[in-house]
Amino acid sequence: MGGKYRITGNKYPRMRRPRRRGRLVGLTVASVVVLGVGGWGTLQLIDVFTGGGRKASAAGDGTDCGAKTKASPSPSAMPLPEPRTITVNVLNATTRGGLAKKTADELKKRGFKIGDVGNATKQYDKKVKGTGLLLGPATALDTALPVLGTQLPGAERRTEAARKGTAVDLVIGDGFKELATRQDAGRALTKLATPEPAPTTKKGC
Repeated sequence: MGGKYRITGNKYPRMRRPRRRGRLVGLTVASVVVLGVGGWGTLQLIDVFTGGGRKASAAGDGTDCGAKTKASPSPSAMPLPEPRTITVNVLNATTRGGLAKKTADELKKRGFKIGDVGNATKQYDKKVKGTGLLLGPATALDTALPVLGTQLPGAERRTEAARKGTAVDLVIGDGFKELATRQDAGRALTKLATPEPAPTTKKGC
């Protein structure tokens, strides 16, 4: 070699940059990490959609402390009497004649037993301003009076502690026009006999 410079020893000058290999290694490691994370995320999605998350939701149901509302069965009540077992006295407290007889005849057609028919006593005569007044003994408050009330909606209900017997009075007031239609009275009676259960709120935990 007749040049000016001579190569001595067993080391030769590198022809490539040493940093490139390190950069390739870094890119390789980064690619492996990205692929690993992507694969783990894919497995998680598959696990969720194939039912793998049921255990977690089932566990959550057991620790749900939120308030729950459900309908409780209606308390047992005294069975309502049938119209045929109720005796009604029909009394007219208005100045219009014939109302007591006409009303009594209609109630009889609907199955009620009719007692006295005539004018109201001095205590109530011309003193009932509403559609009517339903009177009865204390035992009739939750039995006969509600059943009779289905025939005349809006009528006031009263009980008399000293009253004896089971008969009830329908005192016709100034606001009276006519009894409820048979269809409306029948629906009201059905609803009265089968009240809807009251909703109750139950708190968990």
